[in-house]
Amino acid sequence: MTQKPSVIGVVGLGAVGEAMLRLVADAGYTAVGVDRELDVLARVERRMKARSGGHTWDKDGCTLTNDTALLARADVVIEAVDEDLATKVDVLRRLHSLCPNETVLLSTTASLPLPRLAIASGRPERTGGLRLFRPPVVGGAVESVFTSMSLDDAISTVEQLVAQLGLAPTAVGTHAGPLATELVYASLNRAVALVEEGFVPAQSVDTAMRLGCGLPAGPLQLLDELGLDGVHAHLSELWARTGDDAFRPTPLLTSMVRGGALGRKSGEGFYRYDDEGRAYPGGGTDGAGSDAPGAQPVARVGVLGSGTMARGIAEVCAVAGLRTTLVARSEEKARRALDSVDASLTKAVRRGKVTPDQKAGALAVLDGAEDFGALADCDLVIEATAEDLPLKRSLFARLGSVCRPGALLATTTSSLSVATCTGPADRPGDVLGLHFFNPAPVMKLVELVRTPDTGDQVMAAARAFCDQLGKVAVECPDEAGFIVNRLLFPYLADAIRLLDRYGVDIKELDDAVKDGFGYPMGPFALLDSIGLDVSLAILRCLHKEFPDGGNEPPAAIKELVTCGFLGRKSGQGFRRA
Repeated sequence: MTQKPSVIGVVGLGAVGEAMLRLVADAGYTAVGVDRELDVLARVERRMKARSGGHTWDKDGCTLTNDTALLARADVVIEAVDEDLATKVDVLRRLHSLCPNETVLLSTTASLPLPRLAIASGRPERTGGLRLFRPPVVGGAVESVFTSMSLDDAISTVEQLVAQLGLAPTAVGTHAGPLATELVYASLNRAVALVEEGFVPAQSVDTAMRLGCGLPAGPLQLLDELGLDGVHAHLSELWARTGDDAFRPTPLLTSMVRGGALGRKSGEGFYRYDDEGRAYPGGGTDGAGSDAPGAQPVARVGVLGSGTMARGIAEVCAVAGLRTTLVARSEEKARRALDSVDASLTKAVRRGKVTPDQKAGALAVLDGAEDFGALADCDLVIEATAEDLPLKRSLFARLGSVCRPGALLATTTSSLSVATCTGPADRPGDVLGLHFFNPAPVMKLVELVRTPDTGDQVMAAARAFCDQLGKVAVECPDEAGFIVNRLLFPYLADAIRLLDRYGVDIKELDDAVKDGFGYPMGPFALLDSIGLDVSLAILRCLHKEFPDGGNEPPAAIKELVTCGFLGRKSGQGFRRA
């Protein structure tokens, strides 16, 4: 039986190394953390003391040092230095010369070939890897990687260590893992670019992507967690190797790294962190802005449309106690829409999401109509029809003549210009975008889109309306895709392009993104969920607006749509439903 290791060393105390050292110490091992930078050692010691109530760490089984020689007694040493072949080889060779023959060496490389590192180390039979997509935490995913040269007892030692640290073993694969990292890192780079151009603040980006896509952390939060310098180095290597400008680090990311703002590990990145590595509260805005005096409350809502989104918005408004009128193209469509809301509320009662009294109250304030005149007294009318510009413009021309003066007129468009959709209403100061996410009764995010002419009081009333619904409003300017789709769809297009570039296995890449980064689903599963026809339409719209933004629709999605493979709704897309 393999003897349990007792002394674990960690070399390189950046984002991954510091987190790994914490896990090792918390699991009861004697831990030795090594870094050549004294300020890094001081920072880690400060955080360790903060977590332990001020105890001295070498007495608690954790030694911090810049002297690699102290690793001579280690049973396992985890190398977590910069993602550079020469640097890693140098560290592994020094460890080989210092450590006993039985010591297992582990590299945390994310992209370099492990066999090359293992051979260069001088002890290929006892050199393996821990593939980590994010800094490790208890319950976090890790893939133990070995080569054909690895000895069974070394493999057993690593598997035992992973279990003792509380990490969750996963099998990603040597091909899909680096491609998942490539895909996500390009998306993070685009998020930085959005902040850099002044489109919205970092916290607005993070809130929108976290709530709109179900991510465990927003992209700028994830960058801070990973370490801006590590991501910058990886992007630079990808850019040099591929020539793809999606990997070219943005000037803002480069300047932050040069200025020492490296994220959580340095105490400052897109957010600021205390001695325990916790983000300080505040430090940004969700785009809410300040309230304008005199904003009129919304008491009566009109919803124009009878599809999934219109029904969901009507349900949310009615549950909030607002008098709601749904207007459809015919009396029959309006009746079916109300029946659908009734059925949805019944399911919500069964799941405990609403009470029977709430359901009854919602149905009491909800009615349907086919006549635009039913919208005449509404405080807010929300157009929620198909993503078709001529249709939307024709509807807003009618709303402009029917609705009372001062009524708020909103469109739920996800990719079209709000100003262009609403222009025929001839009420530029009263229009805005309210981009709900599907399913509206479940998703918390609303992108609150302001045109150049939208009034302050209109925005204040819309924010208050979102509060009434229990939604989180994130304000953004009127540009195609707003926040979520502008970042999401280039990422999805990148995933499709990997099929041509590398012949990547669709399920393996989905699993790598989901298991490695904690995303709720991989890119291909998400495309199938959205609908390939809808995704293609959004990509075309974004590509027209941002021709250099990575939005050009790949041939594969166009061909699948032509074949009638639309995703989950048709039973077949990139994956079988």
